[in-house]
Amino acid sequence: MAPSFAINGGFTGGRVTPPSTTGRFASVYSEVQNSRIDHALPLPSVLKTPFKIVDGPQSSAAGNPEEIAKLFPNLFGQPSATLVPSDADAAQSNQKFKIGVVLSGGQAPGGHNVISGIFDYLQERAQGSTLYGFRGGPAGIMKCKYVELTSDYIYPYRNQGGFDMIRSGRDKIETPEQFKQAEETVQKLDLDGLVVIGGDDSNTNACLLAEHFRSKNMKTRVIGCPKTIDGDLKCKEVPTSFGFDTACKIYAEMIGNVMIDARSTGKYYHFVRLMGRAASHITLECALQTHPNITIIGEEVAAKKLTLKNVTDYIVDIISKRAEVNYNYGVILIPEGLIDFIPEVQHLIAELNEILAHDTVDEDGQWKKKLTDQSLQLFEFLPQAIQEQLMLERDPHGNVQVAKIETEKMLIQMVETELEKRKQEGTYKGGFRGQSHFFGYEGRCGLPTNFDSTYCYALGYGAAVLLQSGKTGLISSVGNLCAPVEEWTVGGTALTALMDVERRHGKFKPVIKKAMVELEGAPFKKYASLRDEWALKNRYISPGPIQFTGPGSNAISHTLLLELGTQA
Repeated sequence: MAPSFAINGGFTGGRVTPPSTTGRFASVYSEVQNSRIDHALPLPSVLKTPFKIVDGPQSSAAGNPEEIAKLFPNLFGQPSATLVPSDADAAQSNQKFKIGVVLSGGQAPGGHNVISGIFDYLQERAQGSTLYGFRGGPAGIMKCKYVELTSDYIYPYRNQGGFDMIRSGRDKIETPEQFKQAEETVQKLDLDGLVVIGGDDSNTNACLLAEHFRSKNMKTRVIGCPKTIDGDLKCKEVPTSFGFDTACKIYAEMIGNVMIDARSTGKYYHFVRLMGRAASHITLECALQTHPNITIIGEEVAAKKLTLKNVTDYIVDIISKRAEVNYNYGVILIPEGLIDFIPEVQHLIAELNEILAHDTVDEDGQWKKKLTDQSLQLFEFLPQAIQEQLMLERDPHGNVQVAKIETEKMLIQMVETELEKRKQEGTYKGGFRGQSHFFGYEGRCGLPTNFDSTYCYALGYGAAVLLQSGKTGLISSVGNLCAPVEEWTVGGTALTALMDVERRHGKFKPVIKKAMVELEGAPFKKYASLRDEWALKNRYISPGPIQFTGPGSNAISHTLLLELGTQA
């Protein structure tokens, strides 16, 4: 292996050795990782020339604006902001800033580049400024656990996957005591700003912090960055969340592999459950990239009010038709949150949530009497393993941990039962063997694609611009993403404009409204126009591993291309 450059300026034969002052352990990097560290990242032209910030019109909310206005009296209605070229550079300043950054929630490829973008902006536009990284997510803010991020410290993480630079966490700053702790931390460090890198819940928390600090007339401003591989944090101004592009390409490679396996053996149906608890964006994007025989989109199931039996029959019908032409194999994609999209299951889960939130579940099953007859009948119908998984402890937001519900295995059982019934009736003569897969964590920490690397860098750079310009309660927004990077737009969108209220733990709370797959949107319509052909004919595509140079290295997701109208 070729020797690799270490951050202390020497060669270490594949080992990137950080200075001992950082407290980090030495990491052995592959040649690809090493090549990515020094990969130069382009910036949108507006960030490379003098610019000014232009405010837009007064904003509202995604839903229940009156309630959101009450919850955020100091932030509600504030305009979004856009950077535009200018003769005089609004970003030039002799002032030294102190900025904090925190990673919140699950990992997503590109997070390190957001931090790199913030750091590089401060080095170039506000020399002498300090960047602190809070360790372990929001808990690091509350406990005042931080590290000063220097050039040497950040260097090994550039263009690398994961969140291990400062690690993440799922804690939330919610109680008066926790807000007080956050207040004390930012005052102790004399922070001018804080960047919260996270998903919808984390950015809701960022907005609550911004509101709290402003209500106290504190100087600390708060800016969010859109992170989630699920792709459900987006709007017109925020076209996509970072990590989605990389994760989908990783999953698409794996799906392509099992497609080749299915075709090679000719006897297996691969049921692949993909990440995406609340929305089916990943499943839809992977379908567009790979052309599976069957794809279940949760939002369509909900819109058509399909039952588990309906979903099972749809799968079995296609398997039966394929058997008629001796195709006793195939690939089926299932969204992680499918079970939560089925209306009858939604009702059951809602009832279980209320029971688990207020009562102790007794072993003799007396709690079941609190279920309605319909929900009790469904609960008893489900396999024992699924029953147990539905009763697992809820996540920090009060949601069923759908990642632990093995929907693909449940569907295999139900399909087997129905096929056996049809075989007895003489309407099915094929052979069925189901193989279950869950592609989840594999997609969260891969080396970010060129798109995510560049997008994240621009998001971080833009977040620093917004803080230096005195903005708070905005989420960093980079748009026009299907154009060359030089033509990307940069700005900030009011976080309250993305919000609605939702019932959680039995109470109404502000939340950023999740972006679901739109059945009238271009990505779903494209898939719907092709799925019948894919069902009965093998149109498999194997995208292969992520490319960083050459063909496909700068490919943009089908979802983004279709949503922005640049692909038919």
